[in-house]
Formats: sequence, structure tokens, C-alpha cells
Amino acid sequence: MEEGTTNSTMDRYAKLMKGTWFSQFWNGSNPWMARYVYGLIFLLATWLAWAVRDYGHTTMKEMERFKGCRGGIECLGTEGVLRVSLGCCIFYFVMFLSTAGTSKLCEGRELWHSGWWSAKILLMIGLTVVPFFVPSYVIRFYGEVAHFGAGVFLVIQLISIISFITWLNDCCQPDKNADGCHVHVMLLATTAYVVCMLGIILMYIWYAPEPSCLLNIFFITWTLVLLQLMTSVSLHPKVNAGLLTPGFMGIYLVFLCWCAVRSEPPEAQCVTKAEGSTKGDWLSIITFVVAVFAIVIATFSTGIDSKCFQFRKNETEEEDDVPYGFGFFHFVFATGAMYFAMLLISWNTHHTMKRWTIDVGWTSTWVRIVNEWLAACIYIWMVVAPIVWKSRQVAESV
Repeated sequence: MEEGTTNSTMDRYAKLMKGTWFSQFWNGSNPWMARYVYGLIFLLATWLAWAVRDYGHTTMKEMERFKGCRGGIECLGTEGVLRVSLGCCIFYFVMFLSTAGTSKLCEGRELWHSGWWSAKILLMIGLTVVPFFVPSYVIRFYGEVAHFGAGVFLVIQLISIISFITWLNDCCQPDKNADGCHVHVMLLATTAYVVCMLGIILMYIWYAPEPSCLLNIFFITWTLVLLQLMTSVSLHPKVNAGLLTPGFMGIYLVFLCWCAVRSEPPEAQCVTKAEGSTKGDWLSIITFVVAVFAIVIATFSTGIDSKCFQFRKNETEEEDDVPYGFGFFHFVFATGAMYFAMLLISWNTHHTMKRWTIDVGWTSTWVRIVNEWLAACIYIWMVVAPIVWKSRQVAESV
């Protein structure tokens, strides 16, 4: 009986895998549909945290437990974000503990991951409400822990992005069709470097208009130095990684640098490009909405990329293998809950954020800059490490 049920389930999953995206989503509970539902729950939690931060003061100030909040009414928004984040983090961490190690589609843990939505929705609602009755000192402690968790999320995201860029470079290697592929690779690499240089020039114009803007000049110039360093390492005869990989990595570093200088507080004197982030106008609203969706998309795409963290890659995959690591997926979302909290409070538990702003402040700026430098270091190590290990193996064999 159990074997027949397993075969029936596998037949249904086989049809779903061959079908369209809509068939995977609508035809019953399955892991392909489940990941989008978890992403939707994460999006709703992010929007709830924003609503509590920007519009929850009038409701929260009447609650007795919030009167001891450090800084008075003005820091209720920060605490509210952390409380929503705590509930979301606990939910995904519970899912991580209950699904970690799932390898086959017909396991009981897979049914829990892909189904039981009524129970999980009630669990999520309960875990969202309970933190609002937790003492403030517990929330402040969670805020300190969330700094570390958000940092873990950024490191995981970095490795995932670098692995994707490396995979893209491997797909474009001119092994099979030397003439056609080589031209395509050169066009892509040239385009990447043009985008990098254009971005650096625009940052000099917008964020370093005067020689006195030494910090921004240092950030932008050091980004250019890192681009040159990655290119030199990639073109080294022993590495021979080509221009495409450092070109795409350069785009990512330029993007991180732009995010860093853009996160500088409004009173910064070296910003000539009007951001309007504190006026609540339509441009600020659009920027905020795009940023929130970008957080969710980044968390979702990183969560389903568990294969780049496998030390032993399976050459062949069986039909009943899970399409992505369930435990890793939920762990990324748990750290992502800490990450969106840090963005909404600008990495400062005692910082008051204005409406329709996200990731603004000197702390946010330095987090982005360190993230950029770490990305360059991880990339250089990933291309150099195989040569180092090979040299050690040759030395030990001799």
C-alpha cells in the first residue's frame, strides 16, 4: 500500500516537472509551489514590519509594555520591526529544524514542507503576535543577534552570486564552438566593463562633486582598484579565468558601491543627485517598493541555490530527489528575516527611520562597503584556491 502511494506521488510529480510553471503552482501541494508560498509569506512579513515602523506608533503607544522603550515613542517603530522580524525568523527556523536533511520527495518531511498550510499559517500568525508581548530587553537582545544573522545572509548571498557568475562563465566557454562562443564572450565582457566604467564615472559626478568629498572619492576609487585587481588575477596565466567573470563581478561591486554611497544620510554634503528619500514623494515610494521586492527576490533566489554549498556534487540526480534543499531554503529565509529588519532600521537598533526610507545611514553605508570588499576577497580566493590546493598536493606527493 505504501509503495503504491509512493509510485502515485512520483507519477504526479513527474507530470508536474514536465508541465508549465502554472501547472506546478496550481495542481496541488508540491515543493515547486511551496517555495512561492513561502516567498509570499516572507513578503507579507516584510510589508507588515514596514507598516508597524511607519504607521504603528498611534496603536503601540497605548500598550503598556512599550512605555519602557528606550528613546520613548520614537523608537517604537524600530522595536516593532524587530518584533515582526523575530516572529518571522522563528517560523522559518522551526521549518528549518523540521525539514533539514530531507533528500527524497516521498518523505514525511517533504509533505510537511509542501502541505499542511492551514497549520503553518496559524503558526505564522501566532509567532507574529507573541513577540509583541515580549519585554523590550529581549527584543533589544534579538536586535544584536540580528546583526550577526543578517551578516550570515549577506555572506551566503555573496557566495551564491559568485557561484552563479562562475557557472555563467563556464557555460560561455568557447570549447564546443570556438568562433561563435568566443565572439559572444568578448561582447559580454566588453559590455560588462563598459557598464562598470560608466557606473564609476556617474558616481564620481553624483557623489564626489568636490575634492573635499574624500570618503566618497576613496570608496569609488577603491572600487576601481578592486576591479583592476580581479581582472589581473583572472588573467594570470595560472588562473586563466578570462574577462567575463571579473567583468560581471565588477558590475556587482559597482552596484554595492552605489548602494553604499546612496545610503549616506540626507545631511551628507557630497550628494548632488537629489534622492528625495526623506520627503515621501512618489520617487521615494517607488524606490522603497522596488527595494522591498528586491529583498524578497534575493532571499528567494539564494534559498533555492543550495547546490552551490554542497561540498560533494552528485553527478547524477534521481527522479525522487528534492528539487532544492528544504532545510537550507528555510535557513536562508530565517536569516533573511533578520536582514530585512536591519535594512528597515538601518542596522541601528536606536535609530529613528523616516517614512518610506530604507537602509539609510552611515552604518548602512559601511555595511555595504564591507560587503563589497568581502565580495572581491571571496571571488579572488575562489579563483586562486584551486591552484593553491593543487600546488600543495604536488608538493606533498614529491
